Parts: sequence; structure tokens; C-alpha cells
Amino acid sequence: MVKLIENEILKTFYKKRIHVIAGILLVLIALFAYGEHYTLTRTQDRVAEQLGIENAEDWKNIIGQQLQDLERRLDNPYIPDEGKASIQVRAEQLRFYLDNDVSPIGSTAARFMGQFIEQSIFLFLPLLIILLAGDMVSGEVNSGTVKLILTRPVKRWKILMAKLLALSMLEMFVIFMMALFSFAIAMVVFGYSGFNEPVITGFRVFEGQLDTSAVRTIPQWQYLMMTYAIGYFVAFVIGSLSLMVSVLVRSTSASIGIMMSTLIGGSFLSFFISDWKLTRYLFTVNLNLTSYISGSFQIVEGLSMTFSTLVLLGWSFGAIGIAFLVFTQKDILA
Repeated sequence: MVKLIENEILKTFYKKRIHVIAGILLVLIALFAYGEHYTLTRTQDRVAEQLGIENAEDWKNIIGQQLQDLERRLDNPYIPDEGKASIQVRAEQLRFYLDNDVSPIGSTAARFMGQFIEQSIFLFLPLLIILLAGDMVSGEVNSGTVKLILTRPVKRWKILMAKLLALSMLEMFVIFMMALFSFAIAMVVFGYSGFNEPVITGFRVFEGQLDTSAVRTIPQWQYLMMTYAIGYFVAFVIGSLSLMVSVLVRSTSASIGIMMSTLIGGSFLSFFISDWKLTRYLFTVNLNLTSYISGSFQIVEGLSMTFSTLVLLGWSFGAIGIAFLVFTQKDILA
């Protein structure tokens, strides 16, 4: 089994798929860091101009201005009720930060690392994993190398298990690269700081209202460990689904296309049929697990960290079961 796993990892590096993912990460993280720095600078300049002061580096001035902007948006009669509920929750969060004297904004390496994984976990990270896992089986079927593999005296389930375990290790490597590149680029742009600063977590949204009963303060480094662990869990789920599709179809392009279409289409679908009860069981709706610890507004009602985790586990185990069933029974050599 160890040799099989090693062989799968080496094949992935030989295809230079990891190199492509590393290049995409470097470019996107650099652009994201520049955007964050530029946005913060512009916000400080705008607040300073509105308040008639020389600079607005004090985070309380910025939060106060953001609260005023949110209150003006709440008075807009053209914003739907769902949008107003989201704005109201955000305004309550900002007031909580002010009351507890904890800054929710700033430009530190640690804060940037957390923001990047939070923004990536819903779409960007899954796309990278799809790119990584999309041809684990279909690529070999398409090229014909699977025939050579199956002629060896190794049971089919062991071959697929080796692919699954190798994929899990490669997913961990992608998460590690994301953390390493985020830290390195943030060090250059923002400097080394912020890993011990307090972070308020545990916000919950219940029936459109912010619930702060479970709120607690933790250091930033602990928050980063939580978010990147969640990122790996999401990567494992998407990897399991991608592996299943790769077993079901013979074309690598079809495998990657099906997963990307499902991911993007499911994300859009949740906005249009959020009132449909079955929507909450879509895996795309439950991917944004970090929103539960940051207290973001949920478009689909009835979701929680426990519920979303169980739904994603169900999709993952179901996909793995189907993949093993088809791979061990299907006439792949035909």
C-alpha cells in the first residue's frame, strides 16, 4: 500500500499539476494582499476626509463610519428583506466590537492569512482541489495506463484506496502551501504581527438576529488553526466527490467540467431557491463552514456548524462508497 501511495503522489508531481496550483496560489494571494492593502488605505483616506482629520488609522473611526453607511443602507426601500437582515447582523457585530474594544480590521500578517482562507473556502479552494483530483482515475482510463495497472496482482480496492489516501495527503499539501504563501506574502506587505491579538468568535445568527451568547475571545493563531483545519475538511469533501466523478466518466475534461459546473451552479442555485427546504442538503450550500465561527449571515435558514458538517460527511462517504463500488465492478478495460 505504501508503494502504491508513493507512486500516486509521484505521478501527480510528474504531471506538474501541483506546480500549476502553486503558481495560481502565488498569483492570487499576491493580488489579494495588494487588494486588501489598497482597500484599507482608501478606506482610511475616505474616513479621514469625511471626518476632517489628518488620518484615520484609529480603527474606531473606520468602524463608526461603516456603521453610518450600514444605517443609511437600511433606510433604502429598494433593498429586499433578506439583504436588510444581513446588513442588520453586520451592524450588530460592529457595535459588539466597539463595545468590547476589539478591532475587527487591520493590516497584519495573521489577519490576512485568516481572511484569505475564509474567502477561499467557498469557491477558490474547491476549484484547486477539483483541478488536482479530476484525473486521478479518468486520466489513466483515457490514456490507457489503467490497463497496465490492473494487470498487476493487486486488488482493485487497494488501487483506489491508494489513490484516495494519496489525494488526502496532496490536499494537505495544498492547504500547507496556501498557509505558507499567505504568510510569506503577508510578511512582505503587512509585516510580521498579529498572531497573539484577540479574535472574537462564536457569533450565531438565529432567525435573522445576531446571537452573542456563545461568543468568546481567542488568540489569532488559534483562530488560524481552526480555519485552516476547516479548509482541509472542505478539501477532503471536494476531493472525494471529484474522485467519484473521475471514476464514473472516462474523460478528464468531462470530469473536471462536471465538478466545476456543479460547484458554480450549486452556488448560484442557493441564491434563487433559498426557501426550498431541500436546498440545505446541497453540498455547495454547506461549504462555507468558516461563516459559522465568524457569524456571517446565512442565506438558507436552518443551517448550523453541526448540520453542515454532517451533510458534507454524508456527501463525502457516499461519494467514496460509489467510487469503490463502481471501480471494483465496472469493466474498465473495455
